[in-house]
Amino acid sequence: MKRSRRAFLRQSCGALSAAAVAAGVRRFGLINALAQRSAPADYRALVCVFLNGGNDCNNTVVPLDPAGYQAYSSARSASGLAIAQGSLLPIMPPSIGTAFGLHPSLTELQTLWSQQKLAIACNVGPLVHPMTRDQYRNNSVPKPYQLFSHSDQVAQWQTSVSNTRAQTGWGGRLADRTIGFNGGVAFPMVTSVAGSNIFNSGLNTRPLVIAAAPTGLNQVLSLNGFGGSAEEVARRNSMTHLRTIDRTNMLVAAASDTTQQAIDISQTFSADPTLATVFPTTTLGNQLKQVAKVMKLNQTSPQLSLERQIFFCSLGGFDTHQDQPASQASLLAQVSQAMKAFYDATIELGIESKVTTFTLSDFGRTLQPSGSGASVGTDHGWGNHLFVMGGAVRGGDFYGTPGPNGTVFPTLQMAGPCDTDSRGRWIPTASVEQYAATLALWYGLSQSDLSVVFPLIGNFATSSLGFMM
Repeated sequence: MKRSRRAFLRQSCGALSAAAVAAGVRRFGLINALAQRSAPADYRALVCVFLNGGNDCNNTVVPLDPAGYQAYSSARSASGLAIAQGSLLPIMPPSIGTAFGLHPSLTELQTLWSQQKLAIACNVGPLVHPMTRDQYRNNSVPKPYQLFSHSDQVAQWQTSVSNTRAQTGWGGRLADRTIGFNGGVAFPMVTSVAGSNIFNSGLNTRPLVIAAAPTGLNQVLSLNGFGGSAEEVARRNSMTHLRTIDRTNMLVAAASDTTQQAIDISQTFSADPTLATVFPTTTLGNQLKQVAKVMKLNQTSPQLSLERQIFFCSLGGFDTHQDQPASQASLLAQVSQAMKAFYDATIELGIESKVTTFTLSDFGRTLQPSGSGASVGTDHGWGNHLFVMGGAVRGGDFYGTPGPNGTVFPTLQMAGPCDTDSRGRWIPTASVEQYAATLALWYGLSQSDLSVVFPLIGNFATSSLGFMM
């Protein structure tokens, strides 16, 4: 039976994930062929770890000073949600001057903190403008779009745009404006091991989407039906010839170019690098292991040698309306172990000061518990505390924007100066834009491009929270 050219291409390329191979299409996203290297050959990478569902920051970082712990305990002990003071892992941020405790599951992150390789950005969240409790309550300052909604807040953390729906993410827009660092290399700057997300999407770049370990890199974009038999060789030759036809048609040429890039990437992934570092075989551990293997391939493959890379990972389960103590303990243990293993892998690769790993999450959660006993949980909050890890991080301290109490850490008081209402939903004092811009400036984004990537950054007093060297 005769098949149309379109059907032939569709069947022949069926093994290729469109999300994985789309580096853009001409006017609709093809990388600027005139891009030139604009910086010395110094590798830098950003690795996003998205904690999907909204991690409860109030049980992640807890005050240990008598007054602070008493406020926390008074709100949570009766329901069974408070963590015993003696179980918390002590840390001392010098900028605050009082002791805090990390969740007991964060042993490895406590170690990185003590080595000054981990910082905590406090009370960060989506904002249109800085906002006080009075302004929130009298609606005198615009609030983020659809506040407290999962899907909308996930989007705002990943796009950094809080006043409307955005079509691109800040990771993708950052790649748009820094693609020149990678010269003419067509390999995508952004790689996701957690599916397609808006964080990854820009106007002029599209992400590569690959499976996590234990899938080998030489298996993530395998071409089916193009072996060594006579029929398979003929199929390959026909597909190659078809991609030379009708190139005056922009969409046809763009589709052909995208197919060629898929083939090129598949050939680049012909080997599966090995690492001496042992990773936990968990969801996040497998994702970060694959990221480390791509970084190693970038060091060893003559086709790559990229100077800039962005990666996206994600771990779900943080929407803890009930059964929070056990589930959050398990999830945070996974985060801690996987992030520490990844940092160790960057040491193995000799790039620990060139890779910065950071967390995002939908929102924090209410200080006030939801339910009690075995089913206790928390509801959707707003401001959250985030981890930033790497050799270029000014670790061992808290960062952010001081709030009404004069520090970056909120007052743990329901209906207090940092609360939206009476449930302990902290009004962020630092915006997603400021947090992301701090990372982007270290990555190499120019000051002149800052407002292009972060359109609301001008609404805030500073574009850097200071946690990067």
